[in-house]
Amino acid sequence: MSNTDLLITTLKRVLKSRGKTYGELAEALHLSEASVKRLFSDKTFTLQRLDDICQWLELDFFELARIARGESMAVTEMTVDQEQILANDLQLLGIFYLVRNNWQLGDIVRDYDITEPECIRLLIKLDRAGLIELLPDNRIRLRVSRQVKHQAYGPIRLQHGEMMTNNFLGVRFDEHGGYFEFVGGDLSPASALIIQRKLDRLAAEFHELSALDINLPTQDRTLYGLAFGIRPWNTAEEMCGLKRRTSRAKSSS
Repeated sequence: MSNTDLLITTLKRVLKSRGKTYGELAEALHLSEASVKRLFSDKTFTLQRLDDICQWLELDFFELARIARGESMAVTEMTVDQEQILANDLQLLGIFYLVRNNWQLGDIVRDYDITEPECIRLLIKLDRAGLIELLPDNRIRLRVSRQVKHQAYGPIRLQHGEMMTNNFLGVRFDEHGGYFEFVGGDLSPASALIIQRKLDRLAAEFHELSALDINLPTQDRTLYGLAFGIRPWNTAEEMCGLKRRTSRAKSSS
């Protein structure tokens, strides 16, 4: 994908994540909706037009480019060795989680019970692991995507997955500004696949919104966790103890 295509694709995703329509954009630019659609389909943006759109979205042009570049170039999965380093040191894992969400050294030592020398020591370990680049004045640059995935059965999930799940689910969500819903029902394999694809899109939208908010001051944003999954689950059997018949009696002839 060319740089131009990547920028325009990212701009479309930002519009969608902000809940903006081509009609609203057309009104802001004093153009017809058909003209706006043609701009996107023909990719005939001038720099001034692109800047106007970014201003309307309250998005810096360079931030748009950063999002586009990050989506195309960042490493999206840690190696097993990198995960093992984090899994062996929960404090290091916590610091990595913060810097992955654009917390800098000053933010961390201001809000958490850790000294600056100790935090720098952990940042050096993350640098040596290839997860960040520690720059002059202890500024931090990620070497992986902010949406970097854990290995499906890697060290972090194997060593800490149960604890993470229990800590996340073991609270009343409504008391912590959250939302929780569990649903169950019969689905065909085709319908289950549709749900999985919708969950993939929801995850992508979460990442898009996070990428847009990531440069806000840390005091103006809150770290959220979003967990979802789908698998065969029969409440009657899993929770209520009903047993299926292993074989059905043949009806008499």
